[in-house]
Amino acid sequence: QRAKCGSCGPGYATPLDAMKGKYHAAGRPREEIMYLPCIYRNTGVEKPDYLATVDVDPASPHYCQVIHRLPMPNLRDELHHSGWNACSSCFGDATKRRNRLILPSIISSRVYVVDVGTNPRAPSIHKIVEPVELFWKGNVAHPHTSHCLGTGDILISCMGDPSGNGKGGFILLDGETFEVKGNWEKGPKVPPLGYDFWYQPRHNVLVSTEWGAPKVLADGFDPADVERGHYGRRLNVWDWSTHSYVQALDLGQGSIPLEVRFLHNPDAAEGFVGCALSSTVHRFYRTQEGDWAAEKVIEVPSKKVQGWLLPDMPGLITDILISLDDRFLYFSNWLHGDIRQYDISDPRKPRLVGQVFVGGSITKGGRVTVVEDKELQSQPEPFVIKGRKVPGGPQMLQLSLDGRRLYFTTSLYSGWDKQFYPDLLREGSVMLQIDVDTERGGLKVNTDFLVDFGKEPDGPVLAHEMRYPGGDCTSDIWV
Repeated sequence: QRAKCGSCGPGYATPLDAMKGKYHAAGRPREEIMYLPCIYRNTGVEKPDYLATVDVDPASPHYCQVIHRLPMPNLRDELHHSGWNACSSCFGDATKRRNRLILPSIISSRVYVVDVGTNPRAPSIHKIVEPVELFWKGNVAHPHTSHCLGTGDILISCMGDPSGNGKGGFILLDGETFEVKGNWEKGPKVPPLGYDFWYQPRHNVLVSTEWGAPKVLADGFDPADVERGHYGRRLNVWDWSTHSYVQALDLGQGSIPLEVRFLHNPDAAEGFVGCALSSTVHRFYRTQEGDWAAEKVIEVPSKKVQGWLLPDMPGLITDILISLDDRFLYFSNWLHGDIRQYDISDPRKPRLVGQVFVGGSITKGGRVTVVEDKELQSQPEPFVIKGRKVPGGPQMLQLSLDGRRLYFTTSLYSGWDKQFYPDLLREGSVMLQIDVDTERGGLKVNTDFLVDFGKEPDGPVLAHEMRYPGGDCTSDIWV
């Protein structure tokens, strides 16, 4: 089937081609394996983090099992998010292959380059970029999000400087040698904090977000640090061609904008960002004047509670994603415990069409009592699947290319897991799957699917972000 597209590179020509699996090498886009970083930092287990390969093919005898583990050679890296050496942004270049997974570590500042091409089911380490390379060549540290560029380079956003202070800079890796080339950004201005990013060359823009100062959030969350200005509130706009920082959109004190997603259609000059602490989703868009603006389009009300860190519990929106046809937006409320599906056919007026509770901090019989709730009549039941009571709340999301299966894991980051969900460290996280109604909207947990990271050979582990070998809704950018 691949021959039909002539000499094409990795990924797909368009988001809709990806959704249909057009030109897919295997002839079908259904995911069969997934890669997840598994974290031991803060769990009491003195073992390195590792990359797990999980079988998600229902026809396989190893369905829902970890079939391979690739340990890193160092302790306490805190693997977090991952990206590719090549994606659909390189579709026009037949010399490119999506055969390396980029694994930055947000605590150690190491970047691992993993060979997933030679044997996709049993990856191996191809190269290690040591922290000193980022420190000396870019004066940045705590790398977070990586995206491949159409040029063949790899762009990684960073959260801080080598001392752990906040700094929203970037580092470029050569896509062939994986040598550090230096900073991407040019000019004297850099945002005070960094986290995630997305770029859109057709609109000459890169947009980045802000979590917090690495040394402040390393071991937990102190609400007073929000007042002190150590946590993010801005959406930062960059000129794509000059690499200069041109505009800051203030989303409000204590908003903490995390994951940012443009619509997949590369002609669309708009997208969405999820703000964790304010539990809001903002639509950002290019104005008629040519600059950028943002408007709040979704707000999850806090719940008044007893028996928790604060008297008001936010939903804590930690991950958002958009289906490849730009029809649905999904997000997770890590503290409240629900995943939501919104119809965004009208991006200015998202409409809630699906919701499911799968854990969280407000379940019946727990330590927290809800005293006032603007949304629910009663506290949800604890979430149990295959006899396993799920600790933690829904966190990282990944959607199948066809939009019908939504996967999620329950760990946010070991330092915060330890504080908000200590059971996660004792019992390990899980990976679960939700069936999606793509016609009318609607979410239903697949009760046959459970990957239990509490049963790993070296003890319970915290599994985080998910990737498919062929690319997915949150790693591929069309240019």
